[in-house]
Amino acid sequence: MQPPFDQLAGVLATEVGYSGGTVPNPSYQQICSGTTGHAEVIQVRYDAARVSYQQLLDCFWHNIDPTVVDRQFVDTGSQYRTVIFYHDEAQRQLAEHSKRELQQSGRYPQPIVTSIIAAMPFYPAEDYHQDYYQKCPLRYQNYHHHSGRDEFLDKVWGR
Repeated sequence: MQPPFDQLAGVLATEVGYSGGTVPNPSYQQICSGTTGHAEVIQVRYDAARVSYQQLLDCFWHNIDPTVVDRQFVDTGSQYRTVIFYHDEAQRQLAEHSKRELQQSGRYPQPIVTSIIAAMPFYPAEDYHQDYYQKCPLRYQNYHHHSGRDEFLDKVWGR
């Protein structure tokens, strides 16, 4: 998810990490065990004068499969669930509205299962996970190519 957000004008920074669980400062190994309750997430800092929260939501919806539980493409486990963590009531309302609109659009025949919950502590992932797509472009491209993500998004969004 880092590349799509990094490409949006007005996004100042992105950071990958973990949120939504019960263990303080979890490691990647703990997250992968599925016992901490955390999801792998991205934190986005943005200039609201240049990019709206709605545009961030659109970027999110256009880059995930919101209809599966505990999985995103080839990655499986509760840490791969889709979730939006909101920071205030306005964000909650916008996120809920965008989810409802997407469900009502008929774009997906299955229900949208993405959770929308109040922000919880964010723990940055290890350095080697930050900007992975830039640090290891060949590995990232190979993974991305074989994940089925592009084919799914092309089918759903016609891009």
